[in-house]
Amino acid sequence: TQFCEMTEAQRSLYEEKKSELRNFIIDNTEGKAPNNTIYQHVFKALTQLRLIASHPSMYAQNAEFESGKFMDVVMNMENLYKEGHKVIIFSNFVKHLKLFANFLDDYSLKYSWLTGSVKPEDRLKQINQFQNDPETKFFLISIKAGGTGINLTEADYVFILDPWFNPAVENQAIARAHRIGQKKNVMAYKYITLDTVEEKILKLQERKSLLAGVLISESQFFKSLSMDEIKELLE
Repeated sequence: TQFCEMTEAQRSLYEEKKSELRNFIIDNTEGKAPNNTIYQHVFKALTQLRLIASHPSMYAQNAEFESGKFMDVVMNMENLYKEGHKVIIFSNFVKHLKLFANFLDDYSLKYSWLTGSVKPEDRLKQINQFQNDPETKFFLISIKAGGTGINLTEADYVFILDPWFNPAVENQAIARAHRIGQKKNVMAYKYITLDTVEEKILKLQERKSLLAGVLISESQFFKSLSMDEIKELLE
């Protein structure tokens, strides 16, 4: 687990959004049972906090922000590239992957790309490129598109850019590289932004470990939380 510090502007935006969500919960749940509408609103707001924790430009798209996590990941990418390693980079958010694609494009570095919008025939092409082309060192994959059914044994590093409520999803992502036929040690890195909901999700995963092997959607996993557990995410 790699812990990342927020930039000053990133932290300010995060705390502002967190306060808004905390106030909403207090105003709408005190003395009454939360309903589906409240859960939907809270889930959406928590997703926004996760975007800010990873890279605030994904939330405030018309503003320029720097991200402590982005800078840490890029530094590691550069080092691994120089050492000749191949890296799979997973994210729950396609627009997060696009930020790293833009970085690689700026330096004319080759990479493979797999999201839900990639056609089946192009999907195989992207996989073969990563597996067989020595110059393609990175594979950017959305978790929903690449969590199962692909073997990427050329990779010896896996980056998880943002944590999921359900750790089984992360384990499946890492298993894309750690497959039969893999002859290298596989190093998996999970990037967590300190003092954010991401750090709280880690603790939540530990308590929900009984569900670790159950592949349910993130929204289903979220609905299994009590309102007290949701409030813990905002402490």
